[in-house]
Amino acid sequence: MGKETLQQREKRILSYWQTENVFEKSIENRKNRESFVFYEGPPTANGLPHVGHALGRTVKDVVARYKTMQGFLVERKAGWDTHGLPVELGVEKQLGISGKQEIEKYGIEPFIRKCKESVFTYEKIWRSFTEQLGYWVDMDHPYVTLDNSYIESVWHILSKVHKDRLLYKGHRVSPYCPSCQTSLSSHEVAQGYKDVKDLSATVKFRRVDSNEIFLGWTTTPWTLPANVALAMNPDLTYVKAQLDGEVFIVAKPLVFTVLGENATILSEHQGAEFAQAAYKPPFDYMTVEHGHVVVMADYVTETSGTGTVHIAPAHGEDDYQTVKEHGLSFVNVVDLRGCYTNEITDLAGRFVKDCDVDVIKLLAASHLLFHKEKYEHSYPHCWRCDSPLLYYATDSWFIQMSVLKEQLLANNNTVTWYPDHIKEGRFGKFLENVVDWNISRNRYWGTPLNVWVCTDCGHEEAPESIAALSLLAQQPLPDDLHKPYIDEVVCTCPQCHATMRRTPEVIDVWFDSGSMPFAQHHYPFEQEAFQKQFPADVVIEGIDQTRGFFYSLLAVSTLYKGQAPYKNVLSLGHVLDEHGQKMSKSKGNALDPIDLINSYGADALRWALLVDSSPWNPKRFSTKIVQEAKSKLLDTLENTFSFYQLYAGIDQFTFDAAQQGTPTLLDKWVLAQLHTTIAKVTTHMDDYQFTQGCREIAKLMDDVSNWYVRRSRQRFWASGFSEDKRAAFNTLHTVLSEVCKLLAPFTPFIAEHIYMQLHNESVHLQDYPTANAAYLNPELEEEMAVIVKIVELGRSIRNAKNLKVKQPLAELIIASTQSLSNYNRIIQEELNVKQIQWLPSTEAFVETHFKLNFKTAGAAFGKHVNAVKSYVETMATEDKNTLLCEGQLTVQLDEQSLTLEQAHLLTESTVKDGYELAEDGKLQVLLYTHLTDALIAEGHVRDFIRFVQDQRKQLNYPIEKYIDMQIACSPQQQMILQQFEALLRANILVQDMQFVASLNNAFCYTFAQEELQVSLSLN
Repeated sequence: MGKETLQQREKRILSYWQTENVFEKSIENRKNRESFVFYEGPPTANGLPHVGHALGRTVKDVVARYKTMQGFLVERKAGWDTHGLPVELGVEKQLGISGKQEIEKYGIEPFIRKCKESVFTYEKIWRSFTEQLGYWVDMDHPYVTLDNSYIESVWHILSKVHKDRLLYKGHRVSPYCPSCQTSLSSHEVAQGYKDVKDLSATVKFRRVDSNEIFLGWTTTPWTLPANVALAMNPDLTYVKAQLDGEVFIVAKPLVFTVLGENATILSEHQGAEFAQAAYKPPFDYMTVEHGHVVVMADYVTETSGTGTVHIAPAHGEDDYQTVKEHGLSFVNVVDLRGCYTNEITDLAGRFVKDCDVDVIKLLAASHLLFHKEKYEHSYPHCWRCDSPLLYYATDSWFIQMSVLKEQLLANNNTVTWYPDHIKEGRFGKFLENVVDWNISRNRYWGTPLNVWVCTDCGHEEAPESIAALSLLAQQPLPDDLHKPYIDEVVCTCPQCHATMRRTPEVIDVWFDSGSMPFAQHHYPFEQEAFQKQFPADVVIEGIDQTRGFFYSLLAVSTLYKGQAPYKNVLSLGHVLDEHGQKMSKSKGNALDPIDLINSYGADALRWALLVDSSPWNPKRFSTKIVQEAKSKLLDTLENTFSFYQLYAGIDQFTFDAAQQGTPTLLDKWVLAQLHTTIAKVTTHMDDYQFTQGCREIAKLMDDVSNWYVRRSRQRFWASGFSEDKRAAFNTLHTVLSEVCKLLAPFTPFIAEHIYMQLHNESVHLQDYPTANAAYLNPELEEEMAVIVKIVELGRSIRNAKNLKVKQPLAELIIASTQSLSNYNRIIQEELNVKQIQWLPSTEAFVETHFKLNFKTAGAAFGKHVNAVKSYVETMATEDKNTLLCEGQLTVQLDEQSLTLEQAHLLTESTVKDGYELAEDGKLQVLLYTHLTDALIAEGHVRDFIRFVQDQRKQLNYPIEKYIDMQIACSPQQQMILQQFEALLRANILVQDMQFVASLNNAFCYTFAQEELQVSLSLN
């Protein structure tokens, strides 16, 4: 049977979790413990998961697993967002129809049935993706927004809002999607802005009573056929200016910007002087009974345009309010599809946003176009279908969020945001400018708005429950609370006993989502679960949900309970491609998370998403990053475990905590590193700093693999079973066990795989490690860090001089303020040197010359710089050493006390012949690189040892078995090998070593510039 593949392993572990109910046990084991409350934002089940979902689900799972292992009860209820336009649009596409007219022709009831069927189109893919990623969430008992129980809870919230007189119907200008044919809320609009190039026009509005011309500027030429008025600011100064025989009226600060330098100012006027001045509209398609006059408005500014604003009441909130305030006629020339009505004869039936050029051509033909230009600006698009939005006057239901602004801000102030700048920035500013929530949608598939209105007296009822509606209804309620069934429910007015009918709208899907803390538990109709699960300790979603899920949660909870629904919010950054571009299938740069899991494993994907950069930063992501995550951490961990497993099997070692063996300095060091790492990771994780936590674990594993295990190999290889070997096995077993626990929230599969083999139980049912002060040893860690740095400096010299580590050298000199000679053996073995000297300085071997660095010294010393230069050129050796050791030196020059720092100097060092210098701060090492014949010979033997070990591996000889070795070589080669036979036998398990005249079918190897032959066989 071949080696288990990564994919097979993860499938095996998934099967084990499912068979043994490990997820359920992890919750059951903590059922009497303090709750850590976690909310799962509901994805839409009729769309496929992408890499952004992988990031979100990874972070959610890491938090939930970590808190569970810390002993908290962390219930994780999945959810599905099943309502709204995304679902309707998907069904329209499936049916080959488009728009409300075609939906109604198809039939609302069959259309609703199709919507209901479609919402779980990709549920199996989502479930599979969630399981493959290792995200533990209860998908068998999810909350589903289309369920009657969920809708009933939403109705209860809306009923309270209605009773609090915060729900009202108004005719207002709202953002409107002509494609979806429904209005949007302000936080929905905030999600869909795009940078686009549009045409702007400066238009001539000729006065009726003179030849003077008002110049009006608009960025929406398509609204000009609906012009009703011009607005000017009564307090601004305007001028009449002549250009090319015509007199124009513009704001004074803008006159030359608009008219150019050739304009002549004739007179100045206050805006108030033009009130009620009549003008001729640019188009005469419509008869406006009250209008085409100048009105005053203080929102008009002199910062752009002309200082005069064109007013089209159906297409701007300011415009609408201005027309109402002045008693002017309301005009709308655009239908619900966003097309001109029949009155606009030249453009009837055409989409208005496509007609800017045509409108400008018509103006030019009438000599009413003064100027046109293209400009780039940010324009709102529908977040659901990507169509450009219009501002459109419609009847809608609103929630008065504006009156709750201070409470919203106060509630937000109780929340900790990650990253923290979102709190006062993106989110806080949105709350500062909060507007009333347009809650209604003129669509079909959604939670019906539970408002019944009397056809006679206009009284409104918003029943708070199914039971309350039953008491009002004139017939039994339908089993399904959706349209069109609920529309058939007729109620009796409690005021006048006339008929009440439901207002036909459904509600904004974001109100559905924002209600989830309550509706997921069918609150208030069922109390127990909700009381334990509110508010949330943490909510985790993407940055795009700042004005979506995060806002709707806060808004609904503030309306319903008067408090924030969460304590902490984690706002995750976008996952971009490797060039920083947004991923999309159309660009061909989108990564499929399921493909990544199938190729590299879930652990690699999860680790890559976390260790690379903080999750709230925009993340440049690529396949290469996932590959690196696998090789740097996962492969290192697996190789370390395989090493342990191999030698534990050979020695039949069984871990026994009571038998510790005789720990070495290296054992104590790695255990100190382990517990320091545990403390650091816990601190980072308690503050949701995942990346820092990951990096601490990665550093620990690197130290374990590349220092502890490598330094301890001989202990595992040694024959017999000494107390030293027992300590090595026990220490590595302990470290691997604790690392598995540390990693369990991050990389749950490999942690389970290794821990199960070490302990025969699930790591996910264990407690998270806690640092044990008895093992902490900062002094030992600091000392070992110095030793590692010395080895790195020595290796850097070897690399620079092209000297392999297998080539022994005579001497290493270390200049340090502390002598760590008890670590000499480690340094000697790592750098393969015969002798080590610890000295307070390298002055006997290195001559240091200083020159003044005028770039830094000039600014520091000013007029004293020449005196400092002279001092530096004649500096005493003692002063040089002080400066090198302490980094600075105080000197008296020109009767001034001056502080000379190393940054003020350029340093040149001359090293004694045969030595090479490397330094890091105050630490200096000198390696004597001169090679004697004896050193060269030993180098050949050490490389020969490497060659033999490689051949053993190729022959698949068990590493614990002794071999016999025959060598055919020259007398000179034989002499060298025999001279170092003890070294050979110490490093190769060789029983019999023979020198022979010749060999057949032997390995060839170049030894001391000559070829020899060697044959290996198992003893």
